[in-house]
Amino acid sequence: MENLIALFNFGFFRNAFLAALVASITCGIIGTYIVSRRIVFISGGITHASFGGIGMGYYFGFDPILGAIAFGILSALGIEFFTKRADLREDSAIAMLWSLGMALGVIFIFLTPGYAPNLMSYLFGNILTVSKSDLIYLFILAVFVIGFFLTFYRMIIFVSFDEEFALTNNAPVRLFNALLISLVALTIVLNIRVVGIILVMSLLTIPQAIANLFTKRFDIMIVYSILLGFVGSITGLAFSYIYDIPSGAAIIFTLVVLYGIIKTAFLFFGKAQIKHREKVKI
Repeated sequence: MENLIALFNFGFFRNAFLAALVASITCGIIGTYIVSRRIVFISGGITHASFGGIGMGYYFGFDPILGAIAFGILSALGIEFFTKRADLREDSAIAMLWSLGMALGVIFIFLTPGYAPNLMSYLFGNILTVSKSDLIYLFILAVFVIGFFLTFYRMIIFVSFDEEFALTNNAPVRLFNALLISLVALTIVLNIRVVGIILVMSLLTIPQAIANLFTKRFDIMIVYSILLGFVGSITGLAFSYIYDIPSGAAIIFTLVVLYGIIKTAFLFFGKAQIKHREKVKI
């Protein structure tokens, strides 16, 4: 325990702690929206499509995260456009943009002169390498996401869960859908440094799945998801230090185990209550 506390003397660990906190906030809010809207698959498409922006960033010599942000937002808006206006099936649009982004990423990285960059931190994440600039991006995103959801909470609920009724009431459905899917893309891309492209979807879905065991209310689910995401991230970070394993994988593994334990407890106590009620009836 003392060794873990002593880690706060190092700047990289303080950055990792703050990144876990901010990532839990952004993923807790946006992840609740994703799970509630049942658009996890769309988010997966955005996640993998953003790899194209990373490859372009390396090839043209600018920050790969900025490239991923641009590519992620364009992919998100592209999915919205193709499915709503171009009469293309949603799963087909996602699959095309998903594969296009991954293909472009591989091509541009292959064409980049010199040694190929280490992509492990982007694919699987390494929270211990989060820099101050990454933290600044995450903090700006967290402030914007919190402010947006607090300001337009009722409209978000209205547009998200009864879109047809919202359209009949002249609500700005297309505008809010575009803004929300862009926020999803931003949240995914800026959290790539925390858990990576492949694992970021778990941080957006597992805490929400656990929270959903306790509540069905959207606002309370957000709070629970933030808390569970932070606990899972810090616990996973501790495990990665103790057992010398990759931090991103340790965080996700911790969250999955936590879900399994809580789900098993719910099933066990649920069966116990049923048996108790049957005995009372007899």
